[in-house]
Amino acid sequence: MSLPIAAIDRLFDRMNLTYGTQFMRMWSGLDINDVKSSWAHELGIFAHNLNAIGWALEHLPERCPNLIEFKALCKQAPRPQSEQLAAPKADEHVVDAELAKIASNALSAPKDDRGDVDHKLWAKTLQKRHERGESLSAAQIDMYQTALNIKPNPINV
Repeated sequence: MSLPIAAIDRLFDRMNLTYGTQFMRMWSGLDINDVKSSWAHELGIFAHNLNAIGWALEHLPERCPNLIEFKALCKQAPRPQSEQLAAPKADEHVVDAELAKIASNALSAPKDDRGDVDHKLWAKTLQKRHERGESLSAAQIDMYQTALNIKPNPINV
């Protein structure tokens, strides 16, 4: 896809007004229609985002850019922002049911002798399995020993 020639004509007019003869001297000896066709083709990626070209024209460098530099400048333009949709409202019944599940899971969490939640029960369970002679991976052994602050026995390692 290429940009319409009318858009390229306007672009060239703006560049001529900004840079004067410096811009047109870049194309001396070349057919200006071929030059414009090349610009139209290369800038075709912005056909659905002409704001990028407009942004580049508002942020032109002091030195007259060639086609590659101008295209790179267009790519620096901020992306168009799309309007965000409002967050969907949660069904109150679903929320209440999920909160009830969380509360019941907290009540059924593993407890220690005093009735407090035992967050290291998993590590103690692995330790008991290991002490019974069950084969555990080195990672499992390392994790339970780290969690329970057990120094590894160099004989068992």
